[in-house]
Amino acid sequence: MTANLRPDRAILANVPLFHGLNEAEQDAVLERAHTRRVPKGGTAFDEGADATALFVLVSGHMKAVKTTPAGQQALVHMINPSDFFGCVALMGYPTYPATAVAVVDSVVLSWDIGALKQLMANHPQIAANALPGLGDRLRDAHSQFVEISTERVERRVAHALLRLVRHAGKKVEVGVEIDFPVTRQEIAEMIGTTLHTVSRVLSAWESEGILEGGRQRIVVKKPHALVAIAEELS
Repeated sequence: MTANLRPDRAILANVPLFHGLNEAEQDAVLERAHTRRVPKGGTAFDEGADATALFVLVSGHMKAVKTTPAGQQALVHMINPSDFFGCVALMGYPTYPATAVAVVDSVVLSWDIGALKQLMANHPQIAANALPGLGDRLRDAHSQFVEISTERVERRVAHALLRLVRHAGKKVEVGVEIDFPVTRQEIAEMIGTTLHTVSRVLSAWESEGILEGGRQRIVVKKPHALVAIAEELS
């Protein structure tokens, strides 16, 4: 579903990719942008499609999922408002390695890769801003690989929840809420284990008062306890 939504400068205010640009530069960025609504369950792009654009999530929540050779879906990472994604297009990869799926109704901006490269040439601050985001993505991928390869499952679950808190945590009265719907199955996909195993671990932590959970809602009531589990401090 597409629509001729008119973006304005306020949209760029919280997007790290465009920090440091003056109003004229922001206008130049927006002139080349395409705005699109992605309904819940819809996709911004599909795995294997030609990588022709870079995206920024304006509102809503999305997830990047990859299909395994066995036909199962694996959650690669969550995409939060102000995140840029589809960055393989910028890196010269011919196709998208995963599918970007809307978890809730969402709005995205996109730039054709040719237009974006021209914007970066004209405004080098954009390229400079992109590097930390790419670095964070690589660091998280490396950490997840090491965790899956070497750590017991409780630590892997704790690390996954702490990453979600870091990227999308919202302070609430009883703790820190992960501010988008996330299922136990998706957590299992993130850390390479089974739904049964994740359910067992989370249920135990709920009994201990570390978490408060629902069908798609998680509140971390004792972040320090979760950190202790992740780092094996207890």
